[in-house]
Amino acid sequence: MSPEALLPRSGIPIAAGLENVYISIAGLIGAGKTTLARALGETMGLPVHYEPVNDNVYLEDFYADMKRYGFPLQIYLLNKRFRQQQQIVWEGRGGVQDRTIYEDAIFAKMLRDDGLMEEREYQTYISLFNNMSNFMRKPNVIVYLDVTPEESLSRINSRSRECEAGLPLAYLQKLHVAYEAFLQDISQIIPVLRVSWHEFHSAEAMAEQIRIKYADLRTIRSIDWGIGRTAEDLAREMDALAAPSTPAPKPAKRLEQEGSPDDVFATAELA
Repeated sequence: MSPEALLPRSGIPIAAGLENVYISIAGLIGAGKTTLARALGETMGLPVHYEPVNDNVYLEDFYADMKRYGFPLQIYLLNKRFRQQQQIVWEGRGGVQDRTIYEDAIFAKMLRDDGLMEEREYQTYISLFNNMSNFMRKPNVIVYLDVTPEESLSRINSRSRECEAGLPLAYLQKLHVAYEAFLQDISQIIPVLRVSWHEFHSAEAMAEQIRIKYADLRTIRSIDWGIGRTAEDLAREMDALAAPSTPAPKPAKRLEQEGSPDDVFATAELA
């Protein structure tokens, strides 16, 4: 193993445990999730769990009549992705999942908000999802492929799936807004790597970024209960925090000092 593959202080391999890492790929329709999932699986030696598209018995009907087939499609997808979740749990190892189970709720909410799913259907879906969530394994990290709605539409047209023909840009723009809200929420629960995917990158480069960022998802927080400090010390610290700050004088000479570790991030930007 090369020296670069070791953590600097302890010598622990940076890839330690990655054989059990569970990665979910998220993003707009046509963003490139399946392509990346397949390549990451091959590069990292992980099983890939693909989005049910080719064998989806509702998808074509859904695009033709969203109001009629919206609810059965969402139940169908929820069941399929939950089965993938259980397979990952039963196998006792990691994997790469093409679209997360959590993203389905984005589409269900959009259908409800657009009047294409009844409120009782939506509540039934949410209740079922919540019950299933008790048996889900959360991904270790979600990789979000960030593309614009215009890029999404261009890629949809390029792959020429008949069922997606005529998908309007306005739908993708609304979906993009919904994804932004989703990322803010899910990043409080699961770490998210937000990847600029305007241009495709190699699986090797992406796998290396995941290894690096996954190794960074670590933290040590200390609670010392004020040991070694008197009440007077604490009072002075509180007064100092409350006092208005004044600009510090510029030092005559720049001093090199060791930086403190960054706070653990929920969303990482990758150029």
